[in-house]
Amino acid sequence: MPSPGSTGFRRSAPLGSLLAALLLLSACKPAQKPDTTQQDQMQMWMDNVPELKPLDVSNAEIAELQKVHDAGLTDSSAVALIRLARDRHKPFTDGQSIADLLAAGSSEQTALQLARMDQLGLWAGQARVLRLAGITDKTILAVAERRSKGLPVLSGEKLGELKNAGVSDAVILDMVQKGTSEKDVSAYIAERERAAGGHHFVYQHGRKKLG
Repeated sequence: MPSPGSTGFRRSAPLGSLLAALLLLSACKPAQKPDTTQQDQMQMWMDNVPELKPLDVSNAEIAELQKVHDAGLTDSSAVALIRLARDRHKPFTDGQSIADLLAAGSSEQTALQLARMDQLGLWAGQARVLRLAGITDKTILAVAERRSKGLPVLSGEKLGELKNAGVSDAVILDMVQKGTSEKDVSAYIAERERAAGGHHFVYQHGRKKLG
């Protein structure tokens, strides 16, 4: 056994001191403050939009509302979205979809109308792509209305072909509202391209004319 003055004791002393110092630092370290971000955000919304108080909004819904608020949606529309969710007995989960639509150029009223028709969800992504492709809000709403009624409607790909062919917004909307088939749209585009050599092609009230 090493003597008190031996190397073994001299080596163990620093280790003991280090452990003691670590324990002391740990004891003196202040307790970590709890994260109150959600509570703070909830309180801010309740203070600024008192209409939400009786709607029993959850923290998750507040987070969704914050997304649409940051994208430019007004407080009154936020309340309307929560009330709509309550009418359907579902939580509000479409914050990101609506924020993406607004960022793509759709109006607040278009986003609300799509929500009323229950045409957000998975289809919201396609609506956003259509808007980015230059399809108007009126046409997007017309497509959504037919979808909500289970009626046949042009696909996003076919709508994009019409837009790329230089077809006017009014004609595209008319085709959607009339339920023009994709086969007829393809024929229309082909005839339009043939007519581009010197003839003017007009789609009018469901009839095709060459001028």
